[in-house]
Amino acid sequence: MELSDALRTTGAVREFTDEPVADQTVYDILETARFAPSGGNRQGWRTIVVKDPQVRLALRDLYLNGWDEYLALGKAGLVPWAPITDREAEQVALREAGTLPRGDFAERLHEVPVMIAVLADLRALAAVDRDFDRYTLVGGASIYPFVWSVLLAAREHGLAGVPTTMLTRSEPQAREVLGVPDTHAVAGLLILGHPVRRPKRLRRAEVEDFTTLDRFDGPEFTA
Repeated sequence: MELSDALRTTGAVREFTDEPVADQTVYDILETARFAPSGGNRQGWRTIVVKDPQVRLALRDLYLNGWDEYLALGKAGLVPWAPITDREAEQVALREAGTLPRGDFAERLHEVPVMIAVLADLRALAAVDRDFDRYTLVGGASIYPFVWSVLLAAREHGLAGVPTTMLTRSEPQAREVLGVPDTHAVAGLLILGHPVRRPKRLRRAEVEDFTTLDRFDGPEFTA
């Protein structure tokens, strides 16, 4: 597959067949993804392949805590946990958490073919915005390219999946379940498997919708 085709067709997949994924395949995917870029080449990611049924079930339960809140916030027309938002409206919306249909993916998260917890070593992140009076963002640039590389590498093996950060809503409990030290943050869960169907045409904004020339309020950048 051409790289441009892979980039244009690697979408989020949450429905998988019952076909298992061999450990060798998971290893090969990680073997390729490890070449992802990171600040100072410190490679501050750490992964845990979760296979124990009880651990998976515990993570599913923690995931559902955040998912219920996510659904309630979305129903209220809010971007869940946006750094700039109406906090009072959030509190009102969260009263409905746990009352909305969850969907098969969330309810059956513990049954997915491959579950990989992704951690970030906080000692390895050059978070240049760490001391700003706003939400810190930059540190993730040394972790999430690796996550994306896993998804791209999975294509070579006929697999697809989705990264989810919902587990981070219950990070203290997730740390306990997975035995994670305080030096590491829970960056998310990577879910992989053989897709029931693969998205062929993704919907995204046009370049002109998000790119301007010289200034934020400059003219659209075009070809």
